[in-house]
Amino acid sequence: MDAPSELGDFLKSRRAALRPQDVGITPHPTRRRVSGLRREELAMLSGVSITHYTRLEQGRALSASDSVLDSIARTLRLTDDETAHLKDLARPTATHPTATRRTAPRAEQAGPSARQLLAAMSEVPALVLDRRNDVLAWNRLGHALLAAHLPADSPETPGTRPNVTRMLFLDDRYRALYTDWDDEAQLAVASLRLIAGRHPDDRRLTALVGQLTVQCDEFASRWARHPVRTCTSGVKQLRHPLVGTMDLSFENLVIPGTSGQRLIAYTAEPGSPSEAALRLLGSTAARAAENTSATV
Repeated sequence: MDAPSELGDFLKSRRAALRPQDVGITPHPTRRRVSGLRREELAMLSGVSITHYTRLEQGRALSASDSVLDSIARTLRLTDDETAHLKDLARPTATHPTATRRTAPRAEQAGPSARQLLAAMSEVPALVLDRRNDVLAWNRLGHALLAAHLPADSPETPGTRPNVTRMLFLDDRYRALYTDWDDEAQLAVASLRLIAGRHPDDRRLTALVGQLTVQCDEFASRWARHPVRTCTSGVKQLRHPLVGTMDLSFENLVIPGTSGQRLIAYTAEPGSPSEAALRLLGSTAARAAENTSATV
C-alpha cells in the first residue's frame, strides 16, 4: 500500500462526503460540478494555501505540520481515529520510522505467558490475534465459540492459520455467527484501514487486503470508501449453531512488548440466558475433547 496515494484517496473521500452548505458555503446552482468540497474551498477554510494542500493531496508534501493537519481535520470534521489515520498517511516515516524498511514477513507466535493466560481462562472464550488479525492461539472455549469447524491446532501453522477478517468475508460458517454481519464487516474494514495506515511496509497485510479485494466485492466496496475506526470493547450478538443466540461483551487488550498482538476475551452477563448458553458450549467442548483423547 502506497502511503502518498492512500493519503490522496482518503482526503478526496472526505472532501466528497462534506457538502458546501455544511461549512457555510452557498454553492452556485449552475456552476458547480462536484457535490463535495473543492480543493480550494477546503484549503481556504483550513487556512492552508491551495498549493500546499494540492501537494499534500497528491502525496508530494510529506512534511505537513501538526497544526496544518489538525486544521484540515477540523474542517473535514474527522473523528479522532480519522485524524490519527490522516497523520499516519501524511507522515509515514516521521510517525513510524521503520515504515520505509520493507523487510521479509516474519511469522509471529503467541508468547508463553499469553498461552498460559488463555489456558487459565477455562470459562471465558479468548484468543490472541496479531495486528493483521491472524489467530496466533485460542483456548478451548474460544475455538468452540468462533471456529469449531476448523482444527483446534490450526493457529500453530503460520502459513495456513485462520484470519478472522478473511473468515468474516470468505468463510460462510464464520460469517453466519454474526446476527448483524453488515455492522461487523464495516468495523472490520475500518479497523484494518487504521492498521494499514500505521504499517504501510507490512507485506502480509498488503497481501491480505489484496486477496480480499479481489475475492470479495463486499470487502472491495467497503475498502474503497476509506472507513477508519477502532473498537476496543463492546457487545456482539452471535448466533451459534449449537447453543443459539448469545449477547457477549468483549474486551480487546493490547499485549505489551509485542508488535500489536491483542488478547480478546468474551463474557456474558451473570445469570443471563447468554451465560447459560456459554456454559453449555463449554461443557460440550470439554466432552468433545475428552472423546477425542479417548479415541487417540
